Amino acid sequence: MKTSVALRLAAAGLILCAVPASSADPLGPEAKAALAEMPEDVRAKVLEFEASLHPQSGTIQVPGAHATLKLGNDYYFLPAADAKRVLTEAWGNPPDSVTDVLGMVFPKGRTSYDGVWGAIISYEDTGHINDEDAAEQDYEQVLADMKAGEEEENKARREAGYAGSVTVGWAQAPTYDAASKTLIWARNIKFDGAEGNTLNYDVRTLARTGVLSMNMVDSMNHLPVVKAAAVDLAKTVELSPGSRYAEYDSSTDATAEYGLAGLVAAGAGVAVAKKAGLLAILLLVLKKGFVFILAGAAAAWAWFKRRVAKNEESDADSYEDHGEAMQNDTHLEQPSQGESKA
Repeated sequence: MKTSVALRLAAAGLILCAVPASSADPLGPEAKAALAEMPEDVRAKVLEFEASLHPQSGTIQVPGAHATLKLGNDYYFLPAADAKRVLTEAWGNPPDSVTDVLGMVFPKGRTSYDGVWGAIISYEDTGHINDEDAAEQDYEQVLADMKAGEEEENKARREAGYAGSVTVGWAQAPTYDAASKTLIWARNIKFDGAEGNTLNYDVRTLARTGVLSMNMVDSMNHLPVVKAAAVDLAKTVELSPGSRYAEYDSSTDATAEYGLAGLVAAGAGVAVAKKAGLLAILLLVLKKGFVFILAGAAAAWAWFKRRVAKNEESDADSYEDHGEAMQNDTHLEQPSQGESKA
């Protein structure tokens, strides 16, 4: 995470020009079912939390991402402050892991507590990434390197008190759309002690000197739904004038030291990214606190209930409790009917 980016956003303020979603919008059946399963005191806390958020639909300007999201009425956007609250207060992630979050996108009618995916929006000043060799990228080698680097990554995670993970394979092999400059890929991940596998979907739109990221996490059995949503969300991105890929000027603009395969590798934190100096940064983040994109609604729901029950405890105790929960529950498998969201 780049602290300087967070500081700039804090200083300038994240100004979002959008059409607010109506507070009278009905909840979808999944959200209503989730509410019905909750004890009354927990349900009251959840409703209070959701009522404090500021969902927006329509056309969303996100200056920190140099882009506009044309969401229409199928999705809604939570601005940066709300997104960070969802990730920390509701989903139990450490505050220092969400400093660069610019917002989140959810499907209409769904909420942060009913086990649905939420697309986490961020922007990375990578420098201009050359896509001229897109057709020649060896993503199977990236996958092999990814698996080879997991032992080192897992050592760092377990030493920090978090679950290790194994990449089972591609849930979707990387595909690149040269017209929209969008790279999409997804990983099938197995966490220590988890009953089901985690789906980690990445949607990256190349800009003039950076990359807009939408990261989605869910359970593998929701692959068809998340895959369709990822393609749909990619189409909503419109980069601002001056930030578009075609406006790159090699005489003045920074250039990345890697191509599309390196972008995938960097996103997964594998050895192939060492050339760009990214692996060390990712491992440092893992030692400081669990990377937020791996902590989703299913594992976080148990944490949220404990937070309600122990609201007199300090924040430090709450995050220690979450660390224990993540060791046991870090998968994103959806609970069966009648089970609590855990």
